Amino acid sequence: MGLSASAPWLAYYGNTPASLDYPHITMYQMLACTARKYPDNTAYVFMGKKTSYSAFMKRIDAAAKGLVKMGICKGDKVTICMANTPQALDCFYALNRIGAIPNMIHPLSAAKEIAFYLNFSKSKAILTLDQFYDKVAEIVPELENPTQILIAKVVDELPFPLSTLYPMTKSARAIKKLPKTGYTLWYDMVRAGKDTVLPPDDGKFDECGAILYSGGTTGTTKGIMLSNLNFNALGLQTIAASGYGSVAGMKMLSVMPVFHGFGLGIGIHTALIGGATCILIPQFNVKIYAETLIKQKPNLIPGVPTLFEALLRADSLKGQDLSFLKGIFSGGDSLSPELKKKVDIFLKAHGCTEQIREGYGTTECVTASCLTPKDYARSGSIGVPFPDTYYKVVTPGTTEEVPANTEGEICVSGPTVMMGYMDNPEETAHTLRRHYDGRIWLHTGDLGHMDQDGFIYFRQRIKRMIVTSGYNVYPSQLENIIDGHDKVLLSCVIGIKDEYRGRKIKAYIVPMPGIEPTEELKKELLDYCSSHIAKYAMPREIEFRTELPKTLVGKVAYRVLEEEANAALTK
Repeated sequence: MGLSASAPWLAYYGNTPASLDYPHITMYQMLACTARKYPDNTAYVFMGKKTSYSAFMKRIDAAAKGLVKMGICKGDKVTICMANTPQALDCFYALNRIGAIPNMIHPLSAAKEIAFYLNFSKSKAILTLDQFYDKVAEIVPELENPTQILIAKVVDELPFPLSTLYPMTKSARAIKKLPKTGYTLWYDMVRAGKDTVLPPDDGKFDECGAILYSGGTTGTTKGIMLSNLNFNALGLQTIAASGYGSVAGMKMLSVMPVFHGFGLGIGIHTALIGGATCILIPQFNVKIYAETLIKQKPNLIPGVPTLFEALLRADSLKGQDLSFLKGIFSGGDSLSPELKKKVDIFLKAHGCTEQIREGYGTTECVTASCLTPKDYARSGSIGVPFPDTYYKVVTPGTTEEVPANTEGEICVSGPTVMMGYMDNPEETAHTLRRHYDGRIWLHTGDLGHMDQDGFIYFRQRIKRMIVTSGYNVYPSQLENIIDGHDKVLLSCVIGIKDEYRGRKIKAYIVPMPGIEPTEELKKELLDYCSSHIAKYAMPREIEFRTELPKTLVGKVAYRVLEEEANAALTK
């Protein structure tokens, strides 16, 4: 019997149950159950404006009627290209209500990327903010299917007097005036559906509830199909593993973006099915972050290491009492022991009795699938598996489990493991494998080990991937884009250490013969990249080379460049 089969981690569960009941209902139905239980609880706060659970459900149903009126049917895909705003939440759950599938993408995606996501998913519509309209409009000729454009405005959700003052702000003035045609305003769509009758609420727990994106194990874009059960199980497991018993009435700082598994799965859905309040933050910066902590006093903060590093840089938090913080959860990227120590000291000095609890997961299981137990932290460990979730470590490329404290590939099995990659059976079969124990296991592509007590330790990724500010960036995708420029012969993209982002993107470029490596060329390439690459994945540095180091088989030796760049930082 392997280590995973014996589940030694259960000895460290404390009050967390080893197994949970997972109702066979949709995300919308799960949320509706919570709303009936806590109708007057605040579901979310946006810029100081509160919306109760009962009011939220009415908004969702109104949006669902509008979507039906505009022709969205069960099984249709609709792309949500939004920041954390009320309309994004309304749309997500409204689509679930009618059996349509939200296709979640980053609003800072480049125009060409948006075109790819719309074509890949065969989306019937896209919801985005007015400030991104031009970017969407310019790619309409490239779309392979008719796609309706829905436009939401932040100002529509602001409380008085912010709604009156907003048009005078620098942010509002930067938004171009919308043309008269070519789109439908979100609230016009909602109003148009006022008298529409909703279809029967017959959604199934095992149907696809959302599509999120990842590079998979090969670094090429994959649409991850996640079921209603995947999301609901994640929420129930997270609440159970947190050790609070219930999060009803607590406040969650929902700063992680809604298109990200961590932001959507934990920051939004977990909070909402638990009866907690989401404090929606549409755009992160240190000033807003600190102000929100002081004014809103959230109890729970899920975030990437960058978010916690920002605590240390927020001058306005000096002398503030942070005893209201009851749970601080880090995921999405590796948390260095040094940063954890600094933040824990900071929290203690500000009256908080909690420490950062580290977790781990992949988008292929929505997000987190293990968490540091409340009272059993181990240095360097990412925690123990969630209830009903199993971990094993295997020899890479095989299904053979290795002994305790032996490095190998981390595999996960449980109710949050994805349905598969959309329209990609080969990659699905490579990633989801049935082992000798009869279970389906997700091969994460990450190296690590499990100790004799079932605590997991992450070491590095097998697949070539850079995590910057919590976002996954796949170098091969960026290299393909850069190499597509007619003045580029060859490129190599790496991640180098960065105090704020964890890693930042650097591109080494060999120009075509006869092309001079000038500052003008650098600017031209950066401008080219900005139209093809999401803002968070943009190269922060470009270095020209006459040639790039190669391996014995002739591949670019990117690890040599990584070592050179990171060594230069320590000099």
